Amino acid sequence: MDQAANLRRLVLENNAVRKCKTIAITSGKGGVGKSTFSVSLAIALAQNGASVTLLDADLGLANVNVILGIIPKFNLYHVIKGKKSLKEIIIDVPEGIKIIAGASGFHQLANLEDKQLAKFIETIGEIDTDDYMIIDTGAGVSQNVLSFVIAADEVLVVTTPEPTAITDAYGIIKSIASHTSDKNIKLVVNRVQSVSEGQRVAQRVINIAGQFLNIKVENLGFIFDDISVQKSIRNQKPFMVSYPKTKASVCVKLIADRICNRDVEAERGTGLVSFFRNMLRSSKDAQSVAEAVAEAPSA
Repeated sequence: MDQAANLRRLVLENNAVRKCKTIAITSGKGGVGKSTFSVSLAIALAQNGASVTLLDADLGLANVNVILGIIPKFNLYHVIKGKKSLKEIIIDVPEGIKIIAGASGFHQLANLEDKQLAKFIETIGEIDTDDYMIIDTGAGVSQNVLSFVIAADEVLVVTTPEPTAITDAYGIIKSIASHTSDKNIKLVVNRVQSVSEGQRVAQRVINIAGQFLNIKVENLGFIFDDISVQKSIRNQKPFMVSYPKTKASVCVKLIADRICNRDVEAERGTGLVSFFRNMLRSSKDAQSVAEAVAEAPSA
């Protein structure tokens, strides 16, 4: 009985210090369904009972609000300028998740003075209570993309079976490997026609990454090509809500289940404060890493 009581106490103490897990979703090229997947995964995790915030960090093409059919009045820029608090710009949407619009605010972060930066990091701690923060990054290997990817606890690379998408997916993995060799990278293959195609594409990327980069990439799953996805985009209503039983929705739910089940036994995230600190630190040298990778010969 004493042992059981001690175990329960340890579990409660561990849960008390658990911090938000940051998951960056990225891709080597645009048009592979990255933002749609980011929104869908956030909703699926919320449907599993998790509290989720979705950060739109695609500075060039902010699509999260378009997919959800909302128009944010404020974004991170207003927080940095002291016009709004971080809590005031968070948007609760009917799909059960919260949205933070990044926009041009991230460009301003690197220019903050020490006192301003300390205050911003302090405000981040106020919302560090969620289970997950999903970060929808831009596509490619720009400085902004690498800053978010390198700082996140986990990275999901989205690709499709198209040869150009596979090549570019390898490119973003190569960029990550050039900066760190222990990043937790997982692959999601979107718009597959069959189970065998999804497995074949994933295994190809995994093998190449292991052989030429000596980095481990895990196959997290695939998503079937589904006409309901395009319908939902046109209607600005996520297919996880509009078509919850369609093939694409089932695939995303399976991916969310895998993430949740692994986190039950695995170590949780490092928290939002740690993420933003790492993001700001990595942004200083991400540009040089991107340039070095671009100049290096392809495998």
